[in-house]
Amino acid sequence: MTGSPLVQAVQGRLHSAGYSDLSTPFKVAGVEFAFTGAMRGRDGRALDLVLLVDTTTGDFGDRDGGRVRQRIEALSRALDVTGSRYVVTAILAGAVLASGVEALSETCRVLQVEGIALNAEGRPADPVAERQLDDRIRILLPLTLPLSMPDNQVGGGAAMDQLVQALPAGTSKVVVDAVINASTAGEQAVADAVALVIGGAFESHPVEDQE
Repeated sequence: MTGSPLVQAVQGRLHSAGYSDLSTPFKVAGVEFAFTGAMRGRDGRALDLVLLVDTTTGDFGDRDGGRVRQRIEALSRALDVTGSRYVVTAILAGAVLASGVEALSETCRVLQVEGIALNAEGRPADPVAERQLDDRIRILLPLTLPLSMPDNQVGGGAAMDQLVQALPAGTSKVVVDAVINASTAGEQAVADAVALVIGGAFESHPVEDQE
């Protein structure tokens, strides 16, 4: 890994969420692009391309909002030329850039990560810091629902139970159970689980040939 400890903390969290590193610099449409780090998702997030911009160390001109914007806009044009369907997310790790961020958000999704307390190993220092990091990159992480809510909250009780109660009457319990059980493994796992249930239903009730 390269970059500041904060960049490494972001990379570590994305690794745990199933993202893998891309070698940098990399080429698109014959043009070479250099970033502190680049990652891509897998399964349901296979089209996510994440660019790590280190505004702490300033590598590759990363303290200059205009230069960062120009580089990402050039990458976006190159992806368009190749017909790529990648969804680009730029993570700005460190101090907020003085300019160019607003324009950058017109080209890609922009996430800002700063002020996270790290320990000597470069990881979030405590559960509070872990939640802060997750909150800043939440859109890139798998959706998880809490198993329960405090009883003193309005609508308290198991979160999954509340979800089930909100479904229309007559919704198949088999399908709902399959979706809930697969939900923590990502979008593709949910789709596979539903397909398996539907396929099983057809096998259990074969259509008879009509004479």
